[in-house]
Amino acid sequence: MADFLTSQTEDFSKWYNEIVQKADLADYSPVRGCMVIKPYGYTLWEHIRDALDRRFKATGHVNAYFPLFIPESFLQKEAEHVEGFSPELAVVTIGGGEELEERLIVRPTSETIIGHMYAKWIQSYRDLPVLINQWANVVRWEMRTRLFLRTTEFLWQEGHTAHATREEAMEETLRMLGVYTDFAVNEAAIPVIPGRKSESEKFAGAVASYTIEAMMKDGKALQSGTSHFLGQNFARAFEIKFLDENNIQQLAWTTSWGMSTRMVGAIVMTHGDDQGLVLPPRLAPIQVVIVPIWRKDEERATVLEAARQLHARLKETLRVELDIREGFTAGWKFNDWEMRGVPLRIEIGPRDVTNRQVMLARRDIPGREGKTSAAWDGLETTVANMLATIQQAIYQKALAFRESHTWDVQTYDEFKEAVENGFARAWWAGSAEDEARIKEETKATVRCIPLEQPGGNGTCFYTGKPATEVAIFGKAY
Repeated sequence: MADFLTSQTEDFSKWYNEIVQKADLADYSPVRGCMVIKPYGYTLWEHIRDALDRRFKATGHVNAYFPLFIPESFLQKEAEHVEGFSPELAVVTIGGGEELEERLIVRPTSETIIGHMYAKWIQSYRDLPVLINQWANVVRWEMRTRLFLRTTEFLWQEGHTAHATREEAMEETLRMLGVYTDFAVNEAAIPVIPGRKSESEKFAGAVASYTIEAMMKDGKALQSGTSHFLGQNFARAFEIKFLDENNIQQLAWTTSWGMSTRMVGAIVMTHGDDQGLVLPPRLAPIQVVIVPIWRKDEERATVLEAARQLHARLKETLRVELDIREGFTAGWKFNDWEMRGVPLRIEIGPRDVTNRQVMLARRDIPGREGKTSAAWDGLETTVANMLATIQQAIYQKALAFRESHTWDVQTYDEFKEAVENGFARAWWAGSAEDEARIKEETKATVRCIPLEQPGGNGTCFYTGKPATEVAIFGKAY
């Protein structure tokens, strides 16, 4: 199967489009701009969702659900918000065969309708904080489709919280950025840079936006999760007010934060290779596949019995598939599972049964170098340890790639060369106009101003002015 996959070096974009479909993650919908998430891709999304949901609940958040349709007047209440989203809105004008008195917006994000509800629910400081997340779909009209990365409809979670003080809201904003960072590193095995968005790149209506930025294998950046400090902008627009401990009416402080099915694309582009997907064991729909091998009919029963025993043992604690498909060679099956990115393959043949051993093949190390024999006894522990090793190895590989494709630059010429191949890291003191000119000339933007700063000060590579912060620039999806 891998023979039919375009190589990453030849055309990364084409490789991505092919692998998403060949690995059965998703397909194009008959509705322009939308996608169909296939069972294998949806299972991967479920594991992403569950890993995040555990973290949200551990930090005190609860799930709720809000309507798909939002009255148009709600978006008009926050001027910067409606201006930012206007080009992407899908609008319903007819319902039940009749023209609607007020047009309805198909949810692009839910700050407005949740703000309306919070204004009803919050009356006193005793009602705060409100820590709610929802799992939902959203619609943002896209002119071009890229499965998982840019589609008109996509799945996500959006957290919306309300607090009594600015300090609490800022603490929440950064806490959730930390949750996203922890998920990306420890579940998706993706090294990310947490940081603040520039004024030009922040969320429409936010006071400040924070992001985790990842580097894909073509050197481009992918915004993988965002957390927004909304200040009192939406509280003012929707009159989210409460009586404080002194019985004085105050405006609440709010936040919002989200991560979407774009994370599936991030996993594909961070770890995949010319043979197909390479999935992190902690999120992979199938962690281990067992492939029994025999050449003579008389060997079949013995090998299958051993394979079934092994499957029964491992499925107690792992997501395991036993491949007993008829009519396919072992080599074809190997290629098929490599395309799907299953982290570990177990091969078992007649000689292995006799010797009470199996052959383990790591997906992250193709060929003979990734193969090792393992004893039949204690295989549960051996496999679990191997999966943990693979999880860490693909993270370290992605981190090494990012570090080798990130350059500290001091001049605009150095900058232009860097962003053609990866990230430019530089002292920055430019204006929004400077940023716009750089984007027009190079297609690169400020991906983030990292939370972790070197300290001290330097000279801005673009303006020559004194700078107190270092920024990460790159081309993005």
